[in-house]
Amino acid sequence: MLISLANVLGLVLTWLIWLWVIDREFSLGSSLAITMGGPILVAPLVYLGRRFLDQQPEMRRAIWVTTGMHYLLLTLLGASVIEATRLAQNFSLWPVRLPPWLGIGVMVASGAALVLVVFNLALKGFGLPFALALTRLVATDWLYAWTRNPMVLSALAFLVGLGLWLQSGLFLVWALVIFSPAIYVFLVIYEERELEIRFGQDYLNYKASTPMFWPRRPRRNS
Repeated sequence: MLISLANVLGLVLTWLIWLWVIDREFSLGSSLAITMGGPILVAPLVYLGRRFLDQQPEMRRAIWVTTGMHYLLLTLLGASVIEATRLAQNFSLWPVRLPPWLGIGVMVASGAALVLVVFNLALKGFGLPFALALTRLVATDWLYAWTRNPMVLSALAFLVGLGLWLQSGLFLVWALVIFSPAIYVFLVIYEERELEIRFGQDYLNYKASTPMFWPRRPRRNS
């Protein structure tokens, strides 16, 4: 009951902050601070969350820490994407000389992949993205048989498509050099440890047989 209430409050607060960011016209300095600060703050938050996990590595604590961690990072990274998009629209630095329809195509394909991953997670892991409903099983089938992080790959591909559509080299550099490493730090330092605590050997077996990012054809059991 308490964790459900925490989810509702986290989701509402996240949306309110995003809407506030969308509605505000920030100065250039403040906009840059939000764009860069969100990903940069991920590292200290991740290390703090990992410390809390390791102090008492048991399932109940992992659920609570992960719920808080997800909403904090979702708020920060979502706000940074909003502001990065706004900056790309307002400043034409490093223009990309490619047709905008290419970006639309990448966004449509990666958006469809995201939808499939959500269904995959719900049907095979009995969960939803982020802390909305933490998975109750290790999802190892379908898209999750090819890579351990199909949702992350789809989301990053969507950002690349957005940058191509905006024709902004600056946005693409931000997405690949600033945003993507922040996600990598979260996955490696925090999420993998949290999944080991919640699922134990099941996750360790899955981790040993499935690549972290680059998709690979699933190995057949002999």
